[in-house]
Amino acid sequence: MRKILLLVLTAAPLLAFSQGFQVNLGGQKQIGMGHTGTGIVQDGASVFFNPGAVAMLPENYIQGGISPLLFKSVFNPAGTSIQNHTSNKVATPFHAYAVWGPKSSFWKLGLGVYTPFGGLTDWGNTWQGKYVLESLDLKAIYIQPTLSIKLADWLSIGGGFVYNHGSVDLTRAIPLANNSGDPGQARLKGSGKGYGWNAGVYFKTEAGITIGITHRSQVNTTISAGNAIFTVPASLQSSFPQPNTFSSTIPLPATNSIGFGFYPSSKWILAMDVNLVNWDSYKTLSFDYKNNTAVLQDTHSARNYQQAFSLRGGAQYKATDKLALRFGGGYGGTAVLDGYVTPEAPDANRVYGTLGLGYTVAKHLDIDISFEYEHLMQRTQTNIESQLSGTFKTDVYIPGISLAYHW
Repeated sequence: MRKILLLVLTAAPLLAFSQGFQVNLGGQKQIGMGHTGTGIVQDGASVFFNPGAVAMLPENYIQGGISPLLFKSVFNPAGTSIQNHTSNKVATPFHAYAVWGPKSSFWKLGLGVYTPFGGLTDWGNTWQGKYVLESLDLKAIYIQPTLSIKLADWLSIGGGFVYNHGSVDLTRAIPLANNSGDPGQARLKGSGKGYGWNAGVYFKTEAGITIGITHRSQVNTTISAGNAIFTVPASLQSSFPQPNTFSSTIPLPATNSIGFGFYPSSKWILAMDVNLVNWDSYKTLSFDYKNNTAVLQDTHSARNYQQAFSLRGGAQYKATDKLALRFGGGYGGTAVLDGYVTPEAPDANRVYGTLGLGYTVAKHLDIDISFEYEHLMQRTQTNIESQLSGTFKTDVYIPGISLAYHW
């Protein structure tokens, strides 16, 4: 019984944030250019990509967008021909920015609301790994007020305070059948908060190349009173006291980026970003339960993540005064070591490609659309804790649209 509970409880809130849940869908222009935005100035999304570049924006901005994300994963249990598929549920990462400052001034203020982490996974309640996971819905919403200062025509800096509101809703089966033979269920649901910062520097070289360097800090997100809800046979309810709550702190990792912008002609912008994500801060997942029993004890589960990097490139071609065409792509390494891959985020090394289009529909109004396809490399694993063994194949589809008013 105690081993069953340990497996149930070690996969709770915000637990699976690998690169698979670091979505970074911060702006349609930047997505269309392969997620590059650290070393170039495009629009108000610089609040997220590089606060240091915000002061270089020639105009003020109010903009917002959404990037619906469809996560498609297949699991083939070892030694079988069974194919378990995730359902067609769509997550909704979004972003909104406001940037303001007098045009003749050396400063600008910005505000960003965006979702750098999140995901929606639903394997159903009949699949091979239902005792590991049925469904997971998680979000991390960052709110970032920002100040950016132009120190010279070629140099600007900026930074902002980050407040994170995180939420999770996870369900999984428990191998304790009732009189009808149906398994029990654990549902872990709650929300929490965390704090951090985002800062950057942006400068132009004499050769015309622009360079950005940023650091987004680690945000320790604490859930202090999450609900732990157990559906079990009546004879075992005393071992699963209700109501019950849990607390846990999860480190959402720091990200370090350097980006470059190249301008071969008045019509072309080329960009490249390199990112290093400090996932190695995520060593252990621990939970403290308010009401313990002989079966329900506080848990500590190893994660042992490693640092992960990504390389991104993209381009924009200004076809006409009103129309811009974009494309890009990149490679991302996984943070999850062998033996620790889970169905919450069956992470693996990945490649992706993006396309985008921007159009000026009115004098001060732009519409931008983007599309991203990600392919995660096939990964065959046996999880150390759950012993779930098999092969994951995953693809991600992300269309997106945004509107920007600038003056």
